[in-house]
Amino acid sequence: MKNLIIFGLFIMGMVLVQFVQAQVQTVDDVINKYVEALGGKEKLSTLKSVKYSGNINIQGNDVSIVQTKLHMKGMRIDIFVAGTENYQYVTPEKGVVFMPVQGMTEPSPMPEDQFKSGQNQLDVQGALFNYKEKGITVEMLGTEKVNGEDNHKLKITFKNGLVTTCFIGAKNYHINKTVSKRMVNGEEKDMETTFTNYKQNADGFWFAYNNTGVQGETIFDEITTNIPVDENIFK
Repeated sequence: MKNLIIFGLFIMGMVLVQFVQAQVQTVDDVINKYVEALGGKEKLSTLKSVKYSGNINIQGNDVSIVQTKLHMKGMRIDIFVAGTENYQYVTPEKGVVFMPVQGMTEPSPMPEDQFKSGQNQLDVQGALFNYKEKGITVEMLGTEKVNGEDNHKLKITFKNGLVTTCFIGAKNYHINKTVSKRMVNGEEKDMETTFTNYKQNADGFWFAYNNTGVQGETIFDEITTNIPVDENIFK
């Protein structure tokens, strides 16, 4: 009887190991297809800078926005509204906000949670690309519908502790939605962003030209890549 119990435990252990291995393989399979959908590892590894130009619709008003990223060094967002020039930038070390349209008279440190989120966006090649080397963990949470289509649901835990749930299309393997937990006025809330209108830019890199989040819909007219970026814009 004792031997039967030991044998049973052994079989259960083997099944558990196989299940965990299958989960890891499934995660990596989805991520590999996601990378291929963006042009493949070799192509994606050459992406070093990105400049997004477009408009965000806030409460029916179109606001001009320019976002500039230099891989793992800095991200700056310039917002032009109501005759004011506003900006915020993030580097690995700090985040700064200056919003005259909100009555600010001088730049101020970015709130900690917003800064951490910005840190995770410095990677222009995407968090899922070579995620293990970056200290990021990814778990498969099954599948879920997004706009009526099946999506792989992945939980991404960044090195700085922030967590984002990512939805990758089962057909196109593009990121169609993300949900991140953020502190807003002392209360934790889910911040959802959807991504549509994927197309290649002039250099052959794939981007979602339409993003919709809590602040409104952003439509990018132009996305340029691997352009020179003066690091002084992050100071």
